[in-house]
Amino acid sequence: MKKGRNWLLEEEEKILAPYAVSSRNPGEREYAEPDHPYRLPFQRDRDRIIHSHAFKRLEYKTQVFVYSEGDHFRNRLTHTLEVAGISKTISKVLGLNEDLSETIALAHDLGHSPFGHAGQEALSDLMRGKGGFEHNKQSLRVVQKLERRYPDFPGLNLCGETLLGIMKHGGDYEKSDLLDVRRGVGPSLEAMVVDSSDEITYSAHDLEDGLESGLLTLSDVKELKVWKRMEDSLLKTNFSDIDSISRSAGRVVLNLMVSDLIDSIESNLQKYSINSREDVSLAFQNQWKLVQFSEEFQIEFLELKSYLFGKLYRHPEVSRMSERGKETIHLLFKHFESHPESIPESYRNREEEEGRARIICDYIAGMTDRYAIEKLKREGILWFPY
Repeated sequence: MKKGRNWLLEEEEKILAPYAVSSRNPGEREYAEPDHPYRLPFQRDRDRIIHSHAFKRLEYKTQVFVYSEGDHFRNRLTHTLEVAGISKTISKVLGLNEDLSETIALAHDLGHSPFGHAGQEALSDLMRGKGGFEHNKQSLRVVQKLERRYPDFPGLNLCGETLLGIMKHGGDYEKSDLLDVRRGVGPSLEAMVVDSSDEITYSAHDLEDGLESGLLTLSDVKELKVWKRMEDSLLKTNFSDIDSISRSAGRVVLNLMVSDLIDSIESNLQKYSINSREDVSLAFQNQWKLVQFSEEFQIEFLELKSYLFGKLYRHPEVSRMSERGKETIHLLFKHFESHPESIPESYRNREEEEGRARIICDYIAGMTDRYAIEKLKREGILWFPY
């Protein structure tokens, strides 16, 4: 094969910056596997994630609006794809490993429960004192244990750098060699870029969806400092309706955030003399923030997030949907506690090892919104219309 693995590695090294993660050093997989003849490690990880059951289910998991509210609002899958796209764009400009950034982005929400953050709050409440629940931890659990695609090992057997990228700051992860590495070596620049891309993406598309849904008003949005930055670009657009405004606003603010972040990262890499993966680790240990907005833009970004929290995420209509989602999860959890025969056998097989609460949590966290609602009906549990 003329252009096999070695050729790909050589080509990659021509474009990667010295502080990027090389595919020659992807971090060990938990279970040894031979290298693929013409796919690099992070390409394999990406494909394993895309073909996983957890990834496919993201299409019917809530971002802000449940699937029944409309066909054009973001769901957990479209959000994930947008994060992957932004992460790749930033990584390309900075000379980072695009395959790694894309892979981490595609996996970052695999553990998210149905009904968005309301679902996470419900499961966190139900699992208090029983090991807890947090969607980043659950994403790691999905790829390490819950996915069953291979006969020789549980999970997807991803590379070490991919797993480190899925782990988030502050997560109370189980004690393991991976946790020790995470605390010492820290995340890669690629992982940091994905974290920021996640915030950028949901802020921009939640602003767009909020305006398009009518839950946010243009008069309020125009009071935001970031809108002042957007006005020059927006005034060039011939607005005919609110949909045109919302789509242009989302696009323009996204471009502003990405551009500012890239400029700021480049400045920080020079400021802290970052020239290797080891330098990135040193920055992590010293708590130097390499991936962040400029000081001025950070203030405007926090104002935007605060506005979205107060005006969109806490909007009565969104709160109504959230409360229904929480109630659905509480009803299912209590039902499965007293009727374990309703839990699939693949989960029940782990009850002795991990306890009933954990297997119920795994089962519900993996559900889509519509499956959870249908499960209420099929089990004959109290149900209300969505």
